[in-house]
Amino acid sequence: IDKRVIKQIKTIISCGLNDDWEFEKEFLKINKKCKIIAYDHTVDKRFWVKRFKKDIISLLLFKKLRLEKILEVFKYINYLKFFKDGNKHLIKKVVNNERKKKEISIKNILKNQSNIILKIDIEGDEYKILEHVNKEFLKINLFIIEFHNIHKNLNKIKNFIKKTKFKIIHIHGNNYAGTDKNNDPKVVEMTFINSKKFKTSEDKSNFNYPIIGLDYKNLKRRPDIELKFHE
Repeated sequence: IDKRVIKQIKTIISCGLNDDWEFEKEFLKINKKCKIIAYDHTVDKRFWVKRFKKDIISLLLFKKLRLEKILEVFKYINYLKFFKDGNKHLIKKVVNNERKKKEISIKNILKNQSNIILKIDIEGDEYKILEHVNKEFLKINLFIIEFHNIHKNLNKIKNFIKKTKFKIIHIHGNNYAGTDKNNDPKVVEMTFINSKKFKTSEDKSNFNYPIIGLDYKNLKRRPDIELKFHE
């Protein structure tokens, strides 16, 4: 992310949580005044029971006990410790238009918000809410999103980039989802900055992606994906 953004952020809003809040945790070490609000309808009591059983079995089958494997069993405790006081996790599904009690729209999520990081990883539903993200442009300093099944949704991504006032500042291929027949990633992680609030260069990037020392593999045992760009 852009360093200029960090101190200005009041809230990180994460749409899609699963069992990973490392980004939010690391961000709070730098900006302790920031609050975290997460939305994920799948992370409920059943999720944690299933997760606990899976971790116990994995721990018992693992021949050499490693600290990270042991700590995984206590992930729920970590979750309870993190999401307290000003940090919240709401068991709601992020949607285009609310129809059910456990659904919430981007419009309502961002109501009365300002100077935020919006982080979206909602497993394919991101395409339904892109238009509403654009409408809330002034409230968002930085926008981080994971685009899924891009081989099926490439035109939607192109249209968003063409219309939006956000500017891309980083891209990374998610090697967990694999590649298509052209060896391009099926899932990409992209970071956009509010170009009206933060001046950005019009020069093309001279980096090769992934960037060594900055980008890391989503799946450690699989090679990262080298991105190819067309003029």
